[in-house]
Amino acid sequence: MNRNDCFRAELVERIDFSPSHAMLRFRPEGTLAFRAGQYATIALEAGERLICRPYSIASSPYEPTLEFYVELVPEGLLTPRLWELKPGDRVYIRNRVAGRLALLCKEGVPNHLVIATGTGLAPFVSMARTYAADRKRRGAGAERFAVLHGGSSSRDLGTYKEELAELAHEGWLSYVPTVSRPWDEPGWTGETGRVEDVLRKHADALGFTAANTVAYLVGHPQMIEHARDVLKRARFPKESILEEKFFPA
Repeated sequence: MNRNDCFRAELVERIDFSPSHAMLRFRPEGTLAFRAGQYATIALEAGERLICRPYSIASSPYEPTLEFYVELVPEGLLTPRLWELKPGDRVYIRNRVAGRLALLCKEGVPNHLVIATGTGLAPFVSMARTYAADRKRRGAGAERFAVLHGGSSSRDLGTYKEELAELAHEGWLSYVPTVSRPWDEPGWTGETGRVEDVLRKHADALGFTAANTVAYLVGHPQMIEHARDVLKRARFPKESILEEKFFPA
């Protein structure tokens, strides 16, 4: 990637959820057209070259800013530098987006079951915001969503935990956060364990079956492998399981 393929974007807000997870919101100098579920490439200068990495967009295409849910990778080339950014600092963003993850709408299959770890939630935040806005414009649709979001601690889940819980009041979305290290949070009263461990419990309770549901697995490769096995045992066909790994195993 070179600078001619990019526009500059100013960091206008950051919220540090925990030492390892944060929300970064940028105001781009150009217009970046994208579909909910896609990712953009962020870059910073390192001498004469650009260090770039793809990040799923958490904001809706209807928003004027670009929002990213980012996890610090201490040994990474880019995220330690992103962690040093303050409001007013600028990055490069590639002027083209990529990614094929999108809502798979099939006739007679109204349910969408999302299983995400950590920042794997980002594309579904974009989808949920977009769907919520479209419902207000066009009226309620038939789709139902269930979002299972896992993290080491509730802090890692960030403000998205409250945002999705609020959307759940509208009736079309169910949100289940779970933490895998509950011993660090004696006050936590929600689900505990890895997100794939509570998958079948909540899918069954909601009536989300292989016949009426598309599943989306995004995040840690090990979670994807385990959750895929759970869904296969529940007779989900391969074409009804969409996957996107956030980093190689």
